Amino acid sequence: MNKRTQSRSAARLAAVQALYQHEMEATPVPKLIHEFHQHRIGAIIEDAEYADADIPFFDDIVKGALARLPEVDAAITARLASGWTMERLDRTMKAILRAGTYELIARSDVPVGAVVSEYVDVAKAFFDAREAGFANGLLDAIGKAARA
Repeated sequence: MNKRTQSRSAARLAAVQALYQHEMEATPVPKLIHEFHQHRIGAIIEDAEYADADIPFFDDIVKGALARLPEVDAAITARLASGWTMERLDRTMKAILRAGTYELIARSDVPVGAVVSEYVDVAKAFFDAREAGFANGLLDAIGKAARA
């Protein structure tokens, strides 16, 4: 994996964590971004080293997903099974889907396959194969619709 790919993967993981934190604590976006820049990205926390992330890419995903939240959530909700709502989704899964959906909608410079694959990898870090498959199917459908 080349350095740019690694730094983008790290940015995506950090963006999911930031979106999760925003969901949990309603941290204002400027404070959230600042906190990740200062204390999370590239830091060592509890012996886990956080890889150097593509900071502008991280910023774009977090700010963009939150700025376009109604559009992002509508794209996700439209593809949930009947009877499912955003509120029923696990908060980590919600953060993964929001970050991925934003990228699929707003970052046409990144191929759909790359976006889906990266966020499925993030899902695998937190969930079992079933949930990762759920993220895969949902993001793939959003990607096809967004880039049609």
